[in-house]
Amino acid sequence: MAKKRSKSKRKSPAKQPLAPPATVAAGAIPEGKTPDFLTGRHFRDTPEEYVRQNLEKALVRQYHYAPTDCRPEVRIKMGSARPSVDIVVFRPDSEHTQANAYLLVETKRSGANPKRKKDGIEQLQSYMAACPNAQYGLWTNGDDRYCFAKRVQGGQIAFEEVIDIPYAGQTESEAARPERKGLMPATADNLLFAFRRCHNYIAANSGMQKSEAFWELLKLIFCKIEDERGGKLLQFFVTPSELGNSTAASAAKSRIASLMTKVVKKYPAIFLGADQELQLKPIVVAYVVSQLQRFSLLASSVDVKGIAYEEVVGSNLRGDRGEFFTPRNACRMAVAMLDPQFGESLFDPACGTGGFLITAMNKALENLEKEEKAEWRNPEGPTRYEQRELDRKRHEFLTQNVAGFDLNPALVRAAKMNMVMNNDGEGALFQANSLEHPHRWSPGAAERVPLGSVDVLFTNPPFGTKIKITDEQVLAQFELAALWEKGEDERWVMRTDASGSPKLSRSQPPEILFIERCVQFLRPGTGRMAMVIPNGILNNPALEYVRHWVLCNTQVLAVVDMARELFQPGTDTQTSMVLMRRLSAEERQVAETKGLDYPVFMAIAETIGHDKRRNPLFKRNPDGTDALQVREETVTQIDPETGEEVEHTVEVLDRVLDDELEEVASAYRKWLEEQQ
Repeated sequence: MAKKRSKSKRKSPAKQPLAPPATVAAGAIPEGKTPDFLTGRHFRDTPEEYVRQNLEKALVRQYHYAPTDCRPEVRIKMGSARPSVDIVVFRPDSEHTQANAYLLVETKRSGANPKRKKDGIEQLQSYMAACPNAQYGLWTNGDDRYCFAKRVQGGQIAFEEVIDIPYAGQTESEAARPERKGLMPATADNLLFAFRRCHNYIAANSGMQKSEAFWELLKLIFCKIEDERGGKLLQFFVTPSELGNSTAASAAKSRIASLMTKVVKKYPAIFLGADQELQLKPIVVAYVVSQLQRFSLLASSVDVKGIAYEEVVGSNLRGDRGEFFTPRNACRMAVAMLDPQFGESLFDPACGTGGFLITAMNKALENLEKEEKAEWRNPEGPTRYEQRELDRKRHEFLTQNVAGFDLNPALVRAAKMNMVMNNDGEGALFQANSLEHPHRWSPGAAERVPLGSVDVLFTNPPFGTKIKITDEQVLAQFELAALWEKGEDERWVMRTDASGSPKLSRSQPPEILFIERCVQFLRPGTGRMAMVIPNGILNNPALEYVRHWVLCNTQVLAVVDMARELFQPGTDTQTSMVLMRRLSAEERQVAETKGLDYPVFMAIAETIGHDKRRNPLFKRNPDGTDALQVREETVTQIDPETGEEVEHTVEVLDRVLDDELEEVASAYRKWLEEQQ
C-alpha cells in the first residue's frame, strides 16, 4: 500500500513530479492493522481507514503531491486542545509545521453525516481556521465529498465550497476549469466512490427510480468519454457559479447536451427514443459533472473502471434469472488459461455486463501488440506506418472478432457501454436467448455468430432450479434435454419413442442446456471454452449422463474447483471453471465407441481473495502476521505539461490477497508446456 520507489519508462518534461516515491521499510503487518500508503506505519484496519488510504493514493497519483509533503495523523494546536488531522499536505519542501499546512483532509467511514458538528465539515473548517496559511480543505466519507477554499477578508474567515482542490502547482481557477492535460486517471476505489456519489445524488434529487438514475448516469459517463476523445477544449465541466445556482446550471446542461448529441450519433444502437436526451434537471447534471470532470476515464486502468462500473450495474440491473456476475479475478484466470490470440473469434453467449469479453479482448490485443512490436524496426517506438497498421488491426479485431448475447436487454446495453469504456470496442452484442433456435434470435445474431464458428468462448450462464426451461421447441434442439438410460453395455443412450425420436424431459435447468449449446458454438476440432458449471453437474450421480455426453463431445482440458465464496453473498452454489475443446467428427466417433485417453489438469482454488461477505482476505505468515510483497504496478498519468498519457512503473509494498486463481492459471500454462 505504500510506494517505495519509481522507475519511469519515459522521462517526463513536467515541472511537477508525476509519481514521486516514498521510502517505506518492509515488515510484518500485525493482525487487524493496515500499512499506511504514505509512511508504512500500521493503523487499525477500519472502514474510515479504507477511505483515508484511497485519498492518500489519490493525493499522490492523481493530484501529483509529493509523498514527502503529505503526512497522516498530524496534531495541531487549537487553544488548549491538540486534535489530529487525518491528512495534511504541506507546502513543497517545507517543515511539517502547522504554519506550513496548505491542504487539510478529513476522511470518515461510509455513512458518516457531513452535517454533524463533531466530525462533519464544521470540524474540517475549524481545523482550517486554526492553520493560518491553510488554503484548502477536503472532507469525504467516500459517499459524500466536499471541497473548500478558505477566504480571509478584514480579519474575518469564510469558507467557500469549490468544485475540487487544485493539484500540485495548479491554481484554483485551473482546478475549476479542467484542461485536457490536467485530467487525472482514477486510482484505487476513488472512481467507485465517485460513481456511487453520482448515482445516489441522481436518485435522491430527480425523483427517479434507482434503475432510471443508473441509465442517466451512464449517459453522462458517455458524454465524458466523448469529450476526452474530442477537440482541444473540454466541454465536460461545470463552473462554481453553475454548480451553486439552478438557473446558471442550464448553461452546463446545454454544453453536456451538445456532447450527448454526438454520442447518440456515434452509438445509435445504444441510445434509442427518449434515451437520446438527458432527462435530468440542470442542477443535477451540474453536480454529476463536478464529480467526474477531474478524471480521465480513458487513461484509468481497465480494472479500476471495471470494478466501479460493475458494482453500480450489479446493484441496478441484476435480474431474477440466476444472474451472478463473474468476479474479475475468475475472468482473468480463465482468460490466462485459454490465452486468446489476435485473429481468434471471442464469444460469450450469456455476456451480462461483458466482464469476460473485456478481459479476453484486452488479452488478445496485448498479444497482438507483442507480435507487432517484435516486427518494429525500432523497439522503442513505431514508425507512423507501423502505428497506423497496429491501429488498423486493433480496430478490425474489435469490430469483427468480439461478440456476445444476453437475454436481458438492459444488460446488453450496459455491456455495450462497458465495452466502449474499455478499449472502444462496442463489439457485436445482441439481445438474444442463446438457448432458442438460431432462427428466433434477434436479426443479425445468427449471421454474426453461426453455430460451429467460435474459436474461444467464455461464459458464466444463469443457473438455478427456479428458472427451468420447459419450452418444447427449445428442448427439442438438445440431446441433453432427452431422457437418458444405461444400455446393456453400461453406456448411456438416449431413450426413444416408437418413431425413433428422442424422448424429451418435461424441463431442464438452463445450465445443462448451455453446456451443449456452448459446444455447438465452438469450431469443431479447435474451438475451446471456459465455462462456470455448478458442481452438482460434475458429481451428482443422477447427472452422470451429462458427464458422459461431455466426454463424448469434448476434450476436457481442465477443471478448477472454485471456492464456495466465489459468488457469495449472491448465491451459495459451489461451482467449477471447466475448460473444454470441441472434438472433431472423427474424434467424436472414437470417443463414443472406445473413449479417449488424455491427461486433464485439475486444481482446487481454496481461496479467491474474499470471504462470504466479499470482504478482502489477505495471506498470513506462519506467525499470523500479514504476508507482504513488493510488486511492480504500471501507473498511467497525464503529463501536466504536454497533456500526453505517460506510463510509469512503480514498486509498491502491499499485502497479498489470499487468492489462488492467478497461481492456478500459471500452473496450468506450465502444465501445458510439460505436455508438449
